[in-house]
Amino acid sequence: MPTATYEELLIATLPQVVETEAQYHQIARRFGDLVGKGRARSVEETKLLRLLALLVEDYDRRHALPTDKSTPAEKLQFLLEHSAKTAADLQPVFGQRSHVHEALTGKRSISAPQARKLGQLFRVSPGLFL
Repeated sequence: MPTATYEELLIATLPQVVETEAQYHQIARRFGDLVGKGRARSVEETKLLRLLALLVEDYDRRHALPTDKSTPAEKLQFLLEHSAKTAADLQPVFGQRSHVHEALTGKRSISAPQARKLGQLFRVSPGLFL
């Protein structure tokens, strides 16, 4: 069975910046279908999968963060819970395990250099943590 070209996959999927929950669910469903193919996925399907992952990630970044009233510690906890990262991944940012724990519990404030590193790590604005 011939595989679809990347252009044909794009036409069938019509990917675009996700603005609504309905669009989000449609893209997420297509993304899930492609993930489910595993090794049977073609190179073209893998390219589409990567594009859809970016669209889903962009929507999540814009819509899934806690409110502005959340503390920097709560925002950090949220990002940690909703990413593939662990508290151990934060150790290079804070230096010591105890400092990671203190930052996550709000007992230690997050410095500007740490906020920049966290921004890079989670691909968000450093101002989120200040």
